[in-house]
Amino acid sequence: MTITPPIAKKVPQGRTHHGDTFIDNYEWLRAKEDPEVIAYLEAENSYTEQQTAGLEALRGKIFDEIKSRTQETDLSVPTRMGQWWYYSRTVEGKSYGLQCRCPVDSPDDWTPPTLSSDVDVPGEQILLDANVEAEGHDFFSLGAFSISLDGTLLAYSTDTEGDERYTLRFKNLETGELLADTIENVAPGATWTADATHVFYLTVDESWRPDTVWRHTLGKAEDVKVFHEPDESYWVGFGSTRSEKYLMIWVGSKITSECLVLESTDPEGEFRVVLPRTDGIEYSIEHAVVAGEDRFLITHNGSVNGWGTEGEKAENFLLAEAPVSDPLDQRILVPHQSDVRVEDIDAFAGHLIFTYRREALTRMAIWPLTDEGYGEYRELEFDEELYSVGAGSNPEWDQPLLRMVYTSFITP
Repeated sequence: MTITPPIAKKVPQGRTHHGDTFIDNYEWLRAKEDPEVIAYLEAENSYTEQQTAGLEALRGKIFDEIKSRTQETDLSVPTRMGQWWYYSRTVEGKSYGLQCRCPVDSPDDWTPPTLSSDVDVPGEQILLDANVEAEGHDFFSLGAFSISLDGTLLAYSTDTEGDERYTLRFKNLETGELLADTIENVAPGATWTADATHVFYLTVDESWRPDTVWRHTLGKAEDVKVFHEPDESYWVGFGSTRSEKYLMIWVGSKITSECLVLESTDPEGEFRVVLPRTDGIEYSIEHAVVAGEDRFLITHNGSVNGWGTEGEKAENFLLAEAPVSDPLDQRILVPHQSDVRVEDIDAFAGHLIFTYRREALTRMAIWPLTDEGYGEYRELEFDEELYSVGAGSNPEWDQPLLRMVYTSFITP
């Protein structure tokens, strides 16, 4: 039996941007809940299954071969946050992972413990078993997995429909009980305030563009809209600095960005713009404490002479610092260079990690912070000629060790 391939009907719909009108004949397919759209997608699936039925045995063979080369029972390298080591584990025969933690031996213990998949981990706590969460559902995806700063609360979100609209829930990690708070139709992320009384999260528009930031107070039903971006060319993100002192809203398009900040100890306050949105200029900020003063470290591609559009554009970005109270009062730390591209700056209590690209290779430098300010930074050296290196998971402000991700053509 041969099935005729389904053909989507054309429904002309115009979109006008900057004076230009584009006619989209298939805009109607965005209405995911429309019965006609669902019927069309089901017809597409039926046609695909009929056309590829002869490949079913081959698909099974390839799947079994990949599975045979996969270590199903495994653990990730633990990452320290607060007084716990956090890691995930997978178990043979189970479809989803387990999110776990075990206690830190001492405050000065920064070396990840060596864990074995066939030996019980002392003091291990299973915070979330995705296999349990997935029971009774044909689809499951874990979105947010965010631990409060004191390690007592978990905010996590799940999608059981496959439409990338998540449900955010909260768990007391001391008792194991779920809180009554539940938030539907959110994007996959959540950020706690320093005192663990509020959580910020994002929602999306019809085209799945994150566009709105909300604040949830534990125990309260009504959430507060904190920020909304109406321009469809911009996406919104949310997070906090490694120091946990500032909450941040990121707004960005392909060529322009903007950041708003708020002290985490004042979660119900007003976010303020760090640097005004300027067409064609991208920037990022990092909070650092330099010689006892709060500073913003700013990478941007504005002017080579400093912030803004006057003068030659800093195509490869530069690094500047400014007082938190006046981000426009900038001092250039690393000037623009034609042969070096500034990639990122990560701040810790006692040092900075400076990432840049030179001669097509990513480079990393350790930049110590002294009582007087900035010390001399030292580029890390590697034996191989061609490689890629970057910062790994380093969530702790006071950590004395840096976790890196290194790979090359001969070093996986």
